[in-house]
Amino acid sequence: MKEQLKLENQLCFKYYVISKEIIRKYKPLLEPLKLTYTSYITMLVLWEKDHITIKDLGESLTLDSGTLTPLLKKLEKIGYIKRVRSNEDERNIYICLTDKGNELQKKAQDIPFQISKAIFDESLISEEGFRRRKAMLDEVFELVISKK
Repeated sequence: MKEQLKLENQLCFKYYVISKEIIRKYKPLLEPLKLTYTSYITMLVLWEKDHITIKDLGESLTLDSGTLTPLLKKLEKIGYIKRVRSNEDERNIYICLTDKGNELQKKAQDIPFQISKAIFDESLISEEGFRRRKAMLDEVFELVISKK
């Protein structure tokens, strides 16, 4: 068998497994908040910028409207967001946080630290270690996204 076709030599397979395992570690932290990983990252975007169009939200998350629509319906049903049609252009729908959605931010603020603890050895959670790992991932992310 050719070396390049061995599973152990597939860069994307390693990213796939890492992603799947990290998301699995989020599950027990997010379930009490009634969030999935995808709804959590949606809330992260909204906590940064409330009152955003579905289009802009989708671009931030690299998700299409077919994926976003059912997710937003669930978040609205829980009471974390509301969808509001634009007065200027009815085709535009804005996503806005409710009071409950804003309060959720306080409950979620410790999640990034808990995930770091669950993934990395205590000695590797230093600020410098985190910055190095993030810089490496940012570089890979930008390379992959720029090729879309």
